Amino acid sequence: MLNITDVRVKVLGREDSKLCAVASIIFDDAFVVHDIKVIEGTEGRFIVMPSRKTPAGEFRDIAHPLNTETREQIKQIVLKKYEEELANPTTK
Repeated sequence: MLNITDVRVKVLGREDSKLCAVASIIFDDAFVVHDIKVIEGTEGRFIVMPSRKTPAGEFRDIAHPLNTETREQIKQIVLKKYEEELANPTTK
């Protein structure tokens, strides 16, 4: 199992959008995944993995976990970091 060694979240603060933030996660200090989106849905916040629009108009993930356990681990750590950023915003 890969170890998540860093999570960075950029809070967007757009009140007119369901997109709350964009995150990057680093695995084993060696591999990064950018553009994980934090979305405010009708049933709470969730994450969306980076994706691209196909010629058919569908969106397909370009990087994603292969099992539920890893997806849940990423979701929990990204949402936790998002909440921390909301509570203690920093100027970067």
